[in-house]
Amino acid sequence: MPPVGHPLRARAIGLYKDLHRLGRGYPDPDFSFIPKLRAMFRKNAHLTDSAEIESKLALAEFVRKGTHTVPLMTETESMRRRWADQSTVYVEKVSYATK
Repeated sequence: MPPVGHPLRARAIGLYKDLHRLGRGYPDPDFSFIPKLRAMFRKNAHLTDSAEIESKLALAEFVRKGTHTVPLMTETESMRRRWADQSTVYVEKVSYATK
């Protein structure tokens, strides 16, 4: 986290909040997303160089974009399973009707 008064501090706090919000709904509870997020932000809290802070914020943006797609992929996978189950049932019903 940049020091108080740093122009990138608001961006860092906003990214932390976004990632924290996304981490609450992370589909794998064994991954412990929020403790890892907290540790990474604490580890980089001492940074004051704008270039270093920018690179860490770019990494956080990358993680945010990737984390944002994980629930969508899980939802798509569950929808695919439901449709596969329904199509199997439908095919079985049709095959029984033709006998």
